Parts: sequence; structure tokens; C-alpha cells
Amino acid sequence: MIPLSLAQIAQITGGQLNGDAAARDREVMVTGEVVIDSRRVGAGGLFAAVAGERSDGHDFASAAVAAGAVAVLATRPVPVPAVIVADVPAALAALARFVVDSLPEAQIAGITGSSGKTSTKDLAAQLVERLAPTIAPAGSLNNEFGLPLTVLRADVATRYLVLELSARGLGHIAHLCRIAPPRYGVVLNVGHAHAGEFGGLDQVALAKGELVEALPAEAAGGVAILNADDPRVLAMASRTAARIVTFSTQSPHGFHPSQQALPSHAPQASVQAANVRLDDLGRPSFTLLTPAGSAPVTLRLHGAHNVPNALAAAALAGELGLGLADISDGLCTAVARSRWRMEVRRRADGVVIINDAYNANPESVRAAIEALAHLARDGRGFAVLGHMAELGGTSRASHEEIGEFAAQIAGSSGSGLAGLIAVGDEAAPILAGAQRVRSWHGEAVGVPDGAAALALLGDRLKPGDVVLVKASRAAHLEGVAAGLLGELGGADR
Repeated sequence: MIPLSLAQIAQITGGQLNGDAAARDREVMVTGEVVIDSRRVGAGGLFAAVAGERSDGHDFASAAVAAGAVAVLATRPVPVPAVIVADVPAALAALARFVVDSLPEAQIAGITGSSGKTSTKDLAAQLVERLAPTIAPAGSLNNEFGLPLTVLRADVATRYLVLELSARGLGHIAHLCRIAPPRYGVVLNVGHAHAGEFGGLDQVALAKGELVEALPAEAAGGVAILNADDPRVLAMASRTAARIVTFSTQSPHGFHPSQQALPSHAPQASVQAANVRLDDLGRPSFTLLTPAGSAPVTLRLHGAHNVPNALAAAALAGELGLGLADISDGLCTAVARSRWRMEVRRRADGVVIINDAYNANPESVRAAIEALAHLARDGRGFAVLGHMAELGGTSRASHEEIGEFAAQIAGSSGSGLAGLIAVGDEAAPILAGAQRVRSWHGEAVGVPDGAAALALLGDRLKPGDVVLVKASRAAHLEGVAAGLLGELGGADR
């Protein structure tokens, strides 16, 4: 955080210092982190009071100051030092833009896509950190709150910001790009996440492409890094004056999971993966092909869908100046920094648990099922699936298609998908889809909640079985994975 006085914060945000203490508090400095969760307040920090559906941050203003915050960013008077603003998200955006403008040497990269944003951001950050001090969000801080809070962690030593950008509608990514204007933009894919809110994939593509539209021209150093295996992403090249860099897993000996093939005349990508293979826990190895040469990579992450994520991270790091040897080594040593994303753990009895319960959309669920099929290829697999949120009118059909896909891949790969467990009424269509595949003879069961899923599995699991847990955040199925691992008390429920 760049230290700012309360008077400066008021000026930047168009706010007013709170009540009788205003004169005394003008020169008090905020030197710590800006947070919207009062439980995360540290010494010298600023607590931004947000009114949510379940709680109002203004009710925790006094507790935040008692915990070390020097003041509160609020929309109404509170009984502690505060800057009163008309709108807290707008105030956070103004503060973040002030910080960006105060760090002209810092270079900003934005990453977006329907799935894989957080994993790619985590990989990219671990590469870029090898160059110079880097700021990247923890977890999925990627919206109108998360992006400014991430930017506000930057200080005079920061040289790179690797930011994750999400959208629930048109204009959202453009707004985030105005807060922290990127020079580098990475677009991973266009999928069905939030498709119900957007009104279809073409609208999703319009929204994701706002990132490349925000980039400076090639002459000013703008670089758009696009997934050449996704036609909607590759078409975004026409929407930017930035230089185009592409990545692809469709090299002659490559592997590309669950994606539409491009025409044979498609141009060769700048960064590619060849000779992709998976170990017994689904960790990919491949040959990284770049303009600077080739290098071997073995990821610690699980699932073939992490190969394009790694390629995107490699392309970004290469554009920022990281050498091929460091990129290869960095990808090989990178870890999953964000929870509940393809966490693969083996219990003492040999049962393997895949906790991918952070979020879900049709593309990410297919990728997780592919990983389950690989891990359970010599035994029995169980998929515990909750609903995929925000699919709108396509929800039922999308859930049925997931069930059908799971049953079909079990047959085609020879994997033993012994059980498909749908959690909750919204996930029930998954079972109907699976039952359409007459060649699949596994068990399809619906349960009302995670506790029932745990009880069901407790009677069925044997050493060597593999269990996938996957759902949107609203389903809170991370507790199922924690329970299977004997860690229920440590899960957020």
C-alpha cells in the first residue's frame, strides 16, 4: 500500500471526513492493507464497509478500528474515524486508479476467460515473480471489489501486477480496465459460465473481448495473448490494435481436451504444447514450444485442462522478458495457490479425493470428469456433482449434457465410473442425462445435500477408489471433500 493520509483519501474519493474528529484525523496515515472483511484488518489498515445481502460492514466499523484499522471507508456516519463517500466500490476504484497512476513503471497484465482464470493467474504470478516484485490477487479477487483491493496492495517496489478480470455482464471488464489499464491481456476461452446472465456465448465473447479492446496499440507496447484453439477467442484479434501472440495445444503431437478443432488452415500458434501425457495422478508433462526454443515441463497441477493455462502463463512471462529456462523451471515448480481447485489427495486407505469444489460451469465440469476418468481408469470412480449456477434458460439441458458426458466418457475410456451422485434438486437433471447412455451401468443417485452424499459414500468406498467433488460455490460442496478427508472442521460451510 502506498501510504495515504485520510485527507488525501477524502480528496481522491470525493468523500468527507467523519464528524467532530475530522480536523484531528486529517493527517492520520493509512499504511496497511485495505480490506472489506473486518476479520482481515491489520495494523494501519483501512476497512471498507460494504452493505451486503447478509450483513452490513458498517456494523463492524468499531470492531475493525479496535483490530488496528485507522479508519473506515463508509457511506454513512460511524462512531469511529471515517471517510464518508457516496459509493464504496466507486471510492475503491478511485483509490486504485490513483495508485496505478502513482506507479508509472509498473506493468499491468489482465487475464480473463470463462474458466481457468485463477489457475492461470497463479501460474503466471509464480513466473513473473522471478523477474521483479509482483502483485497478484489471492484466490478469485477479480470483480469490482477484488481488483481494486489487489491493486491497493502495490507499493513503490511493485513492477508487475498480474490481475484477474471477471464479468457478469457487458461493460464489467471495460470498467475494470479503466481502474487498472493493462498493457498485456490474456484471454483463455469463451464458455458457458454466466451464459444465462449474458444471453449466450456470443455475448460472453463480447464481454471477454473488452480486455483486448482496452489494450494500447502495438506501437505503445500492447500485447494480446489469445487461445488459438478457441475460435471465439482467436476472432478477438480483429478487436485490438495490440500485437497478437497465440497459444495452442493443437501441435502435431499435442493434446487438446474438450475443445472444438480449428480449421486445418489456422495459423500456427506462437506458444504450443507437444507430446502431452498424464501421470497416474493426472499431472501433465509436455514439451513447451516457443519462439525461443523448446523445453520440457512437468506440472504439479492435476488435469489436462491445465496445459492451456500453463501455455498462457508461459506466453505472458515470455513477453515480459523471462527466459525459456526460467519459464520451464517455474512451471515445473509452481503450485496451486488457490483452494479447492483440482486438489488431489490420497487417503491412508488408498482412496483418492479430487476437491474441485470452488466453482463450476459446463467446460470446467467436463475437464474435471476427464481427470476423474484418467485417475480411475484402473478402478472405480465416483462423481459428486452439485449444480452449475448462472446458466439461465440453458440450465436443465446443460446439466443433462454433463450427465450424458460423464456416462459416455466412462464407456469410451474404459474407466470405472461406478457412481454419479447429484446433490440437490438443481443438479438432478445430471442423472437423467447419464441414464440416456444405455451402455453405462453405474449407479445414479440423487441426494438432498452434502451430508447425505457423505453418508452414501461412506457405505461404498473401498481402497483404490477415486472421488471427484465438483459444483458451483453456492452448493458448498467443499465440505464433502473435507469430510472424506477427515477435515470437516477445517472447511468453510
